Amino acid sequence: MSRACREIERNILRLLHGRETRTQLREIHAHFLRHGLNQLNQILSHFVSICGSLNKMAYANRIFKQTQNPTIILFNAMIKGYSLNGPFEESFRLFSSMKNRGIWPDEYTLAPLLKACSSLGVLQLGKCMHKEVLVVGFEGFSAIRIGVIELYSSCGVMEDAEKVFDEMYQRDVIVWNLMIHGFCKRGDVDMGLCLFRQMRKRSVVSWNIMISCLAQSRRDSEALGLFHDMLDWGFKPDEATVVTVLPICARLGSVDVGKWIHSYAKSSGLYRDFVAVGNALVDFYNKSGMFETARRVFDEMPRKNVISWNTLISGLALNGNGELGVELLEEMMNEGVRPNDATFVGVLSCCAHAGLFERGRELLASMVEHHQIEPKLEHYGCMVDLLGRSGCVREAYDLIRIMPGGAPNAALWGSLLSACRTHGDVELAHLAVKELIDLEPWNSGNYVLLSNMYAEEERWDKVANVRGMMREKNVKKTPGQSVIG
Repeated sequence: MSRACREIERNILRLLHGRETRTQLREIHAHFLRHGLNQLNQILSHFVSICGSLNKMAYANRIFKQTQNPTIILFNAMIKGYSLNGPFEESFRLFSSMKNRGIWPDEYTLAPLLKACSSLGVLQLGKCMHKEVLVVGFEGFSAIRIGVIELYSSCGVMEDAEKVFDEMYQRDVIVWNLMIHGFCKRGDVDMGLCLFRQMRKRSVVSWNIMISCLAQSRRDSEALGLFHDMLDWGFKPDEATVVTVLPICARLGSVDVGKWIHSYAKSSGLYRDFVAVGNALVDFYNKSGMFETARRVFDEMPRKNVISWNTLISGLALNGNGELGVELLEEMMNEGVRPNDATFVGVLSCCAHAGLFERGRELLASMVEHHQIEPKLEHYGCMVDLLGRSGCVREAYDLIRIMPGGAPNAALWGSLLSACRTHGDVELAHLAVKELIDLEPWNSGNYVLLSNMYAEEERWDKVANVRGMMREKNVKKTPGQSVIG
């Protein structure tokens, strides 16, 4: 290659890896086409890598198909791109094509393939790939071992993950995080916590994983305690920490901690840079009963998305200001934000809490007519609640019977039952309880409720039948409930 060509190649690589120029793919592509470098694997592999980092694998694939003699570095770049962005199956199609060309894989081929197996969650395919690693003797490479541990931990096969983990002399923080997350995902949070305590070096991700796993296991007090430990150790929370800890503060009523996080998010720039942080703050203040502050945070957010609006609308329903929630839907659309199905769950819930009977009907109809959103169980649940609160229990029952999109669940029948008891429709209440028993044959509360309803009517033979049903199905009465017999 001439000196001039080498200089052009260096210039193209600078453009590809420059912060301001790397997104100008078409211009860079035209540049190396113009200089006849479109078959140079070195440049193409860098180009494909950048496409992968920008989630533009369709463009990368077009370039790849025009390459006459792709080498291993180009195949590896393509395989890695698909392993990160999907479709993950394309990684294996390329691997097969590569082998058919007689190109032998290296560690940079197999590590992304293991990643693709993890993303697909197909254990058998992953085991085949692990076998391939052992055949070629690459099991000692760090990236390969990380890939194997990620595979087994993501599939919940922690015994196999532990074997690889135990054989590693040097374990970086990524490996520890994978093991901790794997055990927690399988439900063994105590084992995950034990490994976390053993770590000599941790990252913010390590703390986030453990705090999140404790919260998901309803161990909120421990999760918040770990957050305080994180601060004591000098770690600075990132956006994931904030989004994880704020709901914990809301559930525990730790308003002072939530306010401190709000202050930290503003001073650190997280509030400015991540819309999810603003959304989490709005949700926190809503759930803490501080709607005015939630609204102020919402209004001050530098960027908003549909989740921002949905969070505020749902908070209005929660705080008993349903009429304003319905008004927000109009404001949201005027701002050019398109509502989604979650928006309508929030707005219909607002209608139910505010008793906006006709408006709720209009909104349910407009979902399909104007927004092409098919109502789901959650939307019908809101309407049943709205109709029930308005005393239209028969109409609520008819809606449950004719609604498309799946069988009614226990929440729907429970909502109808509550309305029937409030408005004295005994016949429909009996029917709703029987439906609940069919859906939840293990729930003693439903049997107790039916038995007590029969007892109120002095239908003692029916009471005895209910008790017989409980014995037949081996349903145990929860302490504190009474079955009159």
